[in-house]
Amino acid sequence: MRDRKAKDPTLKAQRAARNRLVRLEQQARARAESAAVADGVAETVALSRARGAAVVGPEPGRRAPRDTPYRRLNGLDWLAAKGRISEEAKAAGERYGWVYRRVKLEKSIPSTLDVRVRGPFVPPALEDVLAHGEATDAARRRLAEFRRRLSGHPDLVAACDAICGEEQTPREAAGGERDAGRLEAVLKVALELLAMS
Repeated sequence: MRDRKAKDPTLKAQRAARNRLVRLEQQARARAESAAVADGVAETVALSRARGAAVVGPEPGRRAPRDTPYRRLNGLDWLAAKGRISEEAKAAGERYGWVYRRVKLEKSIPSTLDVRVRGPFVPPALEDVLAHGEATDAARRRLAEFRRRLSGHPDLVAACDAICGEEQTPREAAGGERDAGRLEAVLKVALELLAMS
């Protein structure tokens, strides 16, 4: 009986030490995983910024709070944040972008060889199909009107398509710093024309 009582405190101490080691190992593993994720995010953000994307978040090299999010700005938001375009020009660009994306998505029709897609096939109501088609047709006419305001000029239309429609920054759309300034100037002219009427 004495031996058992003598061993009990020893066993408890050994269990406590083992539990402490397991906790320390779990914490070290969690810290290593967190650091790896942070390094991966930092690398992704750095590559995106190198390609010309506007990413808002903690500055490179600075330690930021753990829950500080990164957010990619589209071209119009980036230009407005830098004070390079007016609110009216930004609003005109957003209208152009919405119409452009609506027309661009018109042709994407999902297809499959399987009869069932996530359950039995339920044909859409005729009213829904007609409403979608009418809205897309209206967007197509509106895009044509916007491009008519730009006199169909290829540089003005291309700048609006890339920055307003595709939501790229001037540097992303131009492929580098050298032509980004020229593209930004062309876009400013296009947005002023669109904002006038």
